[in-house]
Amino acid sequence: MTGNEWLASRFESDRPRLRAVAFRVLGSMTEADDAVQEAWLRVSRTDASAVENMSGWLTTIVARVSLNMLQSRKSRREDLVDVPDGDASPRVEGAADPEQEALLADSVGAAMLVILDTLTPAERLAFVLHDMFAVPFEDIAPIVNRSPAAARQLASRARRRIQRQGGAEGETSPAGRGAAAADEDTESGEGEKAGFVRAFLAASREGDFEALLATLAPDIVVRPDEPAVRIGLATGMGMAEEIRGADAVTRAFAKLSWAPVPALIDGHAGLAYVHQGVPRVVFRFAFADDLIASIDIQADLRGLDVVIS
Repeated sequence: MTGNEWLASRFESDRPRLRAVAFRVLGSMTEADDAVQEAWLRVSRTDASAVENMSGWLTTIVARVSLNMLQSRKSRREDLVDVPDGDASPRVEGAADPEQEALLADSVGAAMLVILDTLTPAERLAFVLHDMFAVPFEDIAPIVNRSPAAARQLASRARRRIQRQGGAEGETSPAGRGAAAADEDTESGEGEKAGFVRAFLAASREGDFEALLATLAPDIVVRPDEPAVRIGLATGMGMAEEIRGADAVTRAFAKLSWAPVPALIDGHAGLAYVHQGVPRVVFRFAFADDLIASIDIQADLRGLDVVIS
């Protein structure tokens, strides 16, 4: 068996799962078949000899293709066309099993598909891959061009919306349900931290020295990066360099006239200055024993995923 024959055989053995992934992302059997077909074309032109996790690799390719199709659907609708007869895919035309198609559709449910259509493409993909197929966020992150923490937040937001609309029960795999439960624990912790950040911001704006001091660890450190110092943000707060200690930090932030907004920075609670809808500077918080242990002021946002809360 040649290398391409082995790859075609392996792809064919994974086809039912790949098709299920594409169907849950796209909500259309025809589009799911097109996505799997496009994935095969990409796979067949790639040297897969160094791939260690073949199933994971194939899932990633199908997920990328499905996400592209989902995103393009938002901007235009096009009539689907049949795949040319000369296509090199190992698929046998006309071999679809109607019973299998019905089972696949029933496994998701019409109500769930309607709810999934209300999600953004990135939320839908993150939710489907993680909660339905137990794909780790480290693998989802590069597909949606976000950090693993931000990918986790995408799935969490999708999960909350689905739960509010009553469509989550019974739709995830056992592995996905276990992972989702762990995510909810993490999300709960992030919710508490977001509360601490908001309390810090409110105390700062109100000039409540005691309340502000109560949010800070004794050895807290505030560090501005060089761009923040250069644009004058940090110096406007009286910190050309890092400052240490709860008393010094409280004096720097008490009665401070500033207007950041709550944000998720790489999936973690923080603050951001926003200008014309674009984050310009972020405040990243770290915690120890339910107190703010450090604040990093960053104007260099390269590589950060910032979501305004």
